[in-house]
Amino acid sequence: MTAETLLERITDYASRPDPYPLYAELRDAGPVVRQADGSYLVGTYHEIVGVLHDPRFSADPRNRTIPPPPPLPETRHLPFLRLDDPEHDRLRTLAMRPFGPPHSPHRVDAMRGEITRITGELVEGLRGRDHVDIVDDLAYPLPVTVICRLLGVPGEDEPRFRAWTDLLIASADISPGEDSAERVETGRAAQQEMGAYLLDLAERRRGRPTGDLLSDFVNEPDPQLRLTGEELAVTAVLLLVAGHETTVNLIANGVLTLLRHPGELERLRREPGLLPQTVEELLRYEPPVHLRERVPLADVEIAGTVVPEGTSVILALASGNRDPARFQDPDRFDPARKDNAHLGFGSGVHLCYGAPLARIEAQTALGALLSGLGTAALVQDPPPYRRNAMLRGPRHLLVGF
Repeated sequence: MTAETLLERITDYASRPDPYPLYAELRDAGPVVRQADGSYLVGTYHEIVGVLHDPRFSADPRNRTIPPPPPLPETRHLPFLRLDDPEHDRLRTLAMRPFGPPHSPHRVDAMRGEITRITGELVEGLRGRDHVDIVDDLAYPLPVTVICRLLGVPGEDEPRFRAWTDLLIASADISPGEDSAERVETGRAAQQEMGAYLLDLAERRRGRPTGDLLSDFVNEPDPQLRLTGEELAVTAVLLLVAGHETTVNLIANGVLTLLRHPGELERLRREPGLLPQTVEELLRYEPPVHLRERVPLADVEIAGTVVPEGTSVILALASGNRDPARFQDPDRFDPARKDNAHLGFGSGVHLCYGAPLARIEAQTALGALLSGLGTAALVQDPPPYRRNAMLRGPRHLLVGF
């Protein structure tokens, strides 16, 4: 076991229940550690933030040459999450337009009442049961229902896009493997199918506005601010997938963490005003996104190490969140933590687009569960985890009462 095998060990499924000792090993090995496959792993907070704010690093995987990337879709229309400025800024700005200008009521804030109502219905359905699966019964259906309402996707089609989403998430996994090319190909096909489905929904609303995001996209009156058909399809897929995937993990990781810390759970029940701070601490302590990739567009020095142009640079965001050089007593779960500038939503120009929605959903879900969690116990600890090393969270979280 050497530092050059850290990425392989971190992404190994056996490490999924507790990767944090490996992150500590990464930080001890140095801010930047070259891996056996030629990539570089960065695990310290300040260096991660530096890369995320440095325009010399690209989010576009097509710029990667070391190690050679798997086959990528032959299209310039990647989701804006994987593009660089100015194209990233243009598409992200157009995608945000339907949410309203800063001086008008925010569309997500306007959803608070609806989110509370949906959460109440889901929690009511748990009453009287001797055990529940937090993922299947709450953490998944809540954000899926909300993003479907925002976009204007019929709820009865949820099984279709859940299958597509699973394939897309698998294709985006940073874990190496012999099947990586196959995963990319099946993910590409899933994205095309989902994009065509969402574009068809939008086209049905052309000239007949219905008040949802797809309708707003297709009925934009200014031709200069209008998304092309392919751009609309790719953007809608991104919003649908990103609009629920990370929030599922945030809520499930949150319940798991609170049940593992009964003292903090009881404090939160006594002081529900701590809920917003608790969600921020969960985003630091057990974040839904663990790894991100960047590619230098030139030879760039990071903390004394020169990283060659085109090299895959893996940012271990979850390691940065536990960096003692930035956070006091970082391995302690502290809902009242001050100065909590975590990396749970990333940083820089690619700061998570859906962060406001995820915060509202997590606060609402955890708040609705507080009264019942006091009599709850984990059926299995650690729970079974999802395969993806980049988006880490339980596949199921069984809780007994």
